[in-house]
Amino acid sequence: MFSKSRINDPGPKAEAEKAPARPAESAPSFLRSGNSEASGTHVTKAKPAASVLAADLTITGNVKTTGDVVIEGIVDGDIRAHLLTVGETATIRGEIVADDIVINGRVIGRVRGLKVRLTSSAQVEGDIIHKTIAIESGAHFEGSVQRQDDPLQTNRDSAAKPVAVQSSAPAPTASASPAAESSEAVRKAAEAKKGATTSS
Repeated sequence: MFSKSRINDPGPKAEAEKAPARPAESAPSFLRSGNSEASGTHVTKAKPAASVLAADLTITGNVKTTGDVVIEGIVDGDIRAHLLTVGETATIRGEIVADDIVINGRVIGRVRGLKVRLTSSAQVEGDIIHKTIAIESGAHFEGSVQRQDDPLQTNRDSAAKPVAVQSSAPAPTASASPAAESSEAVRKAAEAKKGATTSS
């Protein structure tokens, strides 16, 4: 099958090693500039760093972002974010709404989040509406806890409906005035008393 002369015969590898090395061709300029579509590779964008509100910062007003926020200072207003971290030195007076909420400091107001975590240093005074919640031992919490599948939806429309229903009740008629009702009640009580004395 194999002859001795074939085994010792230098194959294509040896010929390739003897051939002079070709200089490396430089990539076209559109590939060198980082155009990932032309090269066929997918470059993922780096996630931007979280915005940090320092401990010496006080904000009066609402804060809204689609990114991550770390609060170390004081915020008098509502906060809406993707990931919200309330630092140990932070105080928030208002509603906070985020996909993921970690509370280490003080929150006075409603908390709405898909995932809510109260650490041992947390102080929350207000209702928590969540999908999942974790409360560590030592956390201070005053309020109610309610689980919802979509806690980020505000139910302002449903809260307004009972008021509309109550206000649409028919107004009392003139014959059913408080004075007429009380005189009618007095008359019925007198008749009942009169009937009780005649029967005895």
